[in-house]
Amino acid sequence: MTTVAFYDTKPYDRQFMVAAATDVIHWVFHDFRLTAETAATARGADAVCVFVNDRLDRACLEQLAGCGIHHVALRCAGFNNVDLVAAGRLGFLVTRVPAYSPHAVAEHTVALVLTLNRRIHRAYNRVREQNFSLSGLVGFDLHGKTCGIVGTGRIGRVAAEIFRGFGMRVVAYDPFPMADWAAAHGIEYRSFDEVLSVSDILTLHLPLTPATHHLLNADTVSRLKPGAMVVNTSRGKLIDTKAVIEALKRGHLGGLAIDVYEEEEGIFFEDLSGEVLQDDELSRLLTFPNVLVTAHQAFLTREALSEIARVTVENLSLVGRGEPFLAGTRVEEAG
Repeated sequence: MTTVAFYDTKPYDRQFMVAAATDVIHWVFHDFRLTAETAATARGADAVCVFVNDRLDRACLEQLAGCGIHHVALRCAGFNNVDLVAAGRLGFLVTRVPAYSPHAVAEHTVALVLTLNRRIHRAYNRVREQNFSLSGLVGFDLHGKTCGIVGTGRIGRVAAEIFRGFGMRVVAYDPFPMADWAAAHGIEYRSFDEVLSVSDILTLHLPLTPATHHLLNADTVSRLKPGAMVVNTSRGKLIDTKAVIEALKRGHLGGLAIDVYEEEEGIFFEDLSGEVLQDDELSRLLTFPNVLVTAHQAFLTREALSEIARVTVENLSLVGRGEPFLAGTRVEEAG
């Protein structure tokens, strides 16, 4: 049986992981995040299972290696929180869940657009206070508008197809365009600048890499169509928050809907309702009436959680038995 130290545990993690593991894994659940300061708690385990806000830098990985651990199992697709160079040098195998439910994230993207556009969140709060006024709740038809999709991986493609279903024109940018798919769904590939300039709604579906860090910055935001709505359900650091705040303040940006935030560690996934929020930029964003923030919940469906648990458990079990891991789940850069 493989012993796994599991970090940043939430109730839904326990539910789905235990159900998927049956009797092949002994879980040691920790509510706190994995960092260099907490890595010693993994001693005695065969592997660690981590999420997006665990910090596996060189110092943390060296601590884990000192505990005899050489398998990091990410229960997510992204791996920007792992020092892959250090992991490779220390002999770590890093596995992940490259795709769990593209529909979950794509559908949440559309839900954010609909909610922000039609002011559903504001209307909900009004009605609960018996305020039935419609003033300030005017939105716009999606039909006939242009949606820009930046990144046409699995999630981006599903989102594009949904927006096409609203009768929208969909333009897309990706360094590796999929011409057959685009032709089949009536989607047009354009340059990044063209997508920025024509999109009424711009939605990001990209991994975080050095090339995509602050993809939306002061320069690129200024090239957006005036009044455009920006949506990000991918990685927080794709957006330069300061630049977006300035664009919102001067009215160039018509709206912002985000499920991720560049400094979300220690904030998202936590209940801070009784505390003063220390992040000034997030606090500022929350004051805008045309900003909608959800706390990294786009993945949170039964189907996605079940698939995350299934792939993670299978990776842990196979590696524990010395058998080949699932195709596509190894982070090759760590090899």
